[in-house]
Amino acid sequence: MKFTASTRKAQGTGASRRLRRADKLPGIVYGGKVPATPIELDHNEIFHALRKEKFHASILDMELDGQNEKVLLRAFQMHPYKPQVLHIDFQRIAADEPIHMHVPLHFIGEEKSPAVVVEKANVTEIEVACLPANLPEFITVDLSGLTVQEPIHVSNLALPEGVTAVLKPEEDPTVASAVVITEEVDTPAEPEVAADAVPATAEKSAEQ
Repeated sequence: MKFTASTRKAQGTGASRRLRRADKLPGIVYGGKVPATPIELDHNEIFHALRKEKFHASILDMELDGQNEKVLLRAFQMHPYKPQVLHIDFQRIAADEPIHMHVPLHFIGEEKSPAVVVEKANVTEIEVACLPANLPEFITVDLSGLTVQEPIHVSNLALPEGVTAVLKPEEDPTVASAVVITEEVDTPAEPEVAADAVPATAEKSAEQ
């Protein structure tokens, strides 16, 4: 994805407020062998770009003052209640330097799974390490073979060549598992007998 930016000359809280009133977005790009550069961008362009998954997990082409740079989105700040981006950070990347990036998971094959119920864990993305050219836009999780005995862990994912998952020692989070549902058998309730339905003979026996 490509977007444009320009060097931001005025800095400080007041300058940032003036930019926002002009529908501009203050930001910064850092990394590489050059100092961090304050930038300004078109707010609406970035606001709509942030709604796309690809903008968060792929190499971006930033045209800064007419020069193209490869960058990654690293952070952004939203207004607490307005649909407004307040600030955004990008990182320059080099083709020969490995990067760490969170990549979303896409689940497929759930309808073909032999499991009665598939329970996805709260893992919607994983962190990977790779060279920029190998960065995947997303990672596919195939649920078609999921069984109760064999949940899917991060180590089971088919990662593209040159891509490795970033995990702590002995960490292997569950991505999806099968849930067994036990059916409860309802015991039929005994029918209630109305008082006026009791035979007269039974009433007399009770009185004696």
